Amino acid sequence: MATVPAFIAQSNYADLNFRVISWRAPEARRLNYLEYLLTDYDAVKEVKLFALGEPLLGRYATLFWTFLREDQSIAQRRSLASLGWGLLATLTYYGAYFWIVLQTLEADITLGDMTLYLMIFRNSQNTFESIFWGLSEMYENGLFMSNLFAFLELEPRIRATPTPMPPPSSDQRGVEFRGVSFRYEGHDDWALRNVNLTIGPGEKIALVGPNGAGKTTLIKLLARLYDPTEGQILFNGVDLRDLDPGELRRRIGVIFQDFVHYHLAASENIGFGQIEALGDRPRIEASAVKSGAHPVITALPEGYETILGRWFAKGRDLSGGEWQKIALGRAFMRSCDILVLDEPTAALDAENEYQVFQQFRQLTEEKMAILISHRFSTVRMADRIYVLDDGQLREQGTHEELLARDGIYARLFTLQAQSYR
Repeated sequence: MATVPAFIAQSNYADLNFRVISWRAPEARRLNYLEYLLTDYDAVKEVKLFALGEPLLGRYATLFWTFLREDQSIAQRRSLASLGWGLLATLTYYGAYFWIVLQTLEADITLGDMTLYLMIFRNSQNTFESIFWGLSEMYENGLFMSNLFAFLELEPRIRATPTPMPPPSSDQRGVEFRGVSFRYEGHDDWALRNVNLTIGPGEKIALVGPNGAGKTTLIKLLARLYDPTEGQILFNGVDLRDLDPGELRRRIGVIFQDFVHYHLAASENIGFGQIEALGDRPRIEASAVKSGAHPVITALPEGYETILGRWFAKGRDLSGGEWQKIALGRAFMRSCDILVLDEPTAALDAENEYQVFQQFRQLTEEKMAILISHRFSTVRMADRIYVLDDGQLREQGTHEELLARDGIYARLFTLQAQSYR
């Protein structure tokens, strides 16, 4: 049975010699990830269930000792070099002293000259020591500064136009994707290819399709987290690239399927949906009521002031469905023109799911809404359904129209319906 090394609780790869880390950056990141994985609360279930603790700890120990040995090797070479130069400096220093004293004894220089030369020599030695020490410090600090300068030189990929157009009115032409194609940097495959779709003012649409079809990517483009590789996206007739990104994102409310669990007070978890209203408790509670999170929060020891999550000692963790209600409250908190819910009820039971979508329909009555879901019982509420497959828009229409077409949507719907028989 392997035992946990003493260094596991107190070590950090960043404490190792910086030069080793810079030489072995990929391994350093792997070491950091293993350390995170071995101590992360969310990973503990699988680590224990699949007995990953000792294998992962073994990898961590192997990488750690590799770094440590390289660090020790550098330290030893540095010590030997320092010892050699130190001995040379000491021998030179005392050799010069001996020569000056010898010249005085032979009456080549006076006693006053000897004192002057010794003082000059000592001061010169101290000066050169300071210069060389400063140069070594500059070199070592330069290793760190190069990373800082590289970071400061990074340029944002999503740039605001120098003269952004004023935000268009929300009751004009809606959203339009024109020939939009996109692929992620470093990937050869297209995440989206030649997508054309429209969302009219006040219209509710649903995006369905297999995993990896490009549904979430389409939403990221709409929120301008990325720019299309080809084509353009129009918001009320204006290209998103002509709008200020910050102003655009204030007009869009999105809750992604991998939403963030903020280890903060419950009120802040919901209030972050509209940061300007973080102190508006009635609005926060109203949003929690709409999402079904209010009963969950009021049952906590300190109500809306309870810290959620396990990061802090007194934090209270929630189930997956309860966290999802909190995230939905964050979405309902937002005052926006477009509301996007990406798999919003995946962790909810059927009753709560029905209640949420009843609220969703009412809350988005005058807004554009986009719903991404694999549950066909929920997408039927949409005015129009778009079916994505392999990054391309394959079908569109109402639920009845798509069933009558007997295509991808009908096949997926039939497969899901069979599981309820």
